[in-house]
Amino acid sequence: MNNAPIGIFDSGIGGLTVAHAIRECLPNESLIYFGDTEHLPYGEKSAQAIQHFSKGISRFLIEKQCKAIVIACNSASSTAYDEVKAVAAHVPVINVIDPAVNFLKELSASRVGVIGTKATIQSGVYKKQIELHAAQHQVQQMPTPLLAHMIEEHFFNKAVEQKVIAEYLSAQALQGIQHLVLACTHYPLIQNQIEDFYQGKINIINSAELVAAEVKAKLSTLGLLANHAKPSYQFYVSDYTESFDKTADLFFGEEIGLEEVKLWA
Repeated sequence: MNNAPIGIFDSGIGGLTVAHAIRECLPNESLIYFGDTEHLPYGEKSAQAIQHFSKGISRFLIEKQCKAIVIACNSASSTAYDEVKAVAAHVPVINVIDPAVNFLKELSASRVGVIGTKATIQSGVYKKQIELHAAQHQVQQMPTPLLAHMIEEHFFNKAVEQKVIAEYLSAQALQGIQHLVLACTHYPLIQNQIEDFYQGKINIINSAELVAAEVKAKLSTLGLLANHAKPSYQFYVSDYTESFDKTADLFFGEEIGLEEVKLWA
């Protein structure tokens, strides 16, 4: 099992930032990624639908002999975590929410800002989990829906992007925070711009990096770290388009190829 791949899935390609972080943290590990581009965004789907899709993808990853599954999607993490664990009962399952909450548990009382899509913020999942498990913190959250769209359209280091980031982060809802959780898998791609806005005065919490560290810790504890130096990477989507293929390169940090697999044909 040591050299079996790590399975990662998301409703689209945003979770490739998590895959990239895992590759950086665990360079010997093989990865299999599945983006459910046919059904994105999960944030607009019912809990039952998200659970159905997540279970189907998890079965696919188990069939691929994955030794762990990472739910690289905030919506699926909040609504389908238990269902994925039931499907993948014999392998560790990691979501994108718990690592950030566990990190905050170790910090002194502070004001924590959370930014993400409308669906993630309206669900209140981060606020609920932080208040439940890291109750010393005061949570201030705000939806920042334009950011994900700008990232997908490659608006990097452009005046319009900088103005939108500044407009969001200057909002009253985020004033007085000491930490900012990037609660969207797109946002690591603009972490530098966010850090520039705060001029190093705010601690930026990158969930992708925390997830990668959690994966490493769990595999190490279970004795499942890879012992080879020739990892392989496979990338699947449920609905292939050329635009997704090009954007996927941006999210993973290098040129990759997407293969279409119809799980629900």
